[in-house]
Amino acid sequence: MTPSTALPAAVTAYFTLMDTTEKRDIVDLFTADAVVTDDGRSYRGRGQIAAWLDTAASEYTVTSTRLSAEVVGGTITVTTRLEGNFPGGIVDLRNVFALDASGLIESLLITV
Repeated sequence: MTPSTALPAAVTAYFTLMDTTEKRDIVDLFTADAVVTDDGRSYRGRGQIAAWLDTAASEYTVTSTRLSAEVVGGTITVTTRLEGNFPGGIVDLRNVFALDASGLIESLLITV
């Protein structure tokens, strides 16, 4: 299958909302039993994802730049560069999304 860079609506909305100070609405982009894995920790279900958004995902002030995006089948991989007031100050992250049939995010893996 040829890779595409047109991102699904939920993924585009995720990055748009992550660039705001009010990240709470992001939880609506996930399925009820979705899993987010970030920094070696997994957050299951909307309750834990909401807690992640309020704590670890909001701990630092950052700006993000999308470096690349690829859609292959049901896997969406977006590489972003974060710059901010966290240790090291700059990091490139690989965000791997899987969506359900309705277009909601059922899993997100964030790695370096």
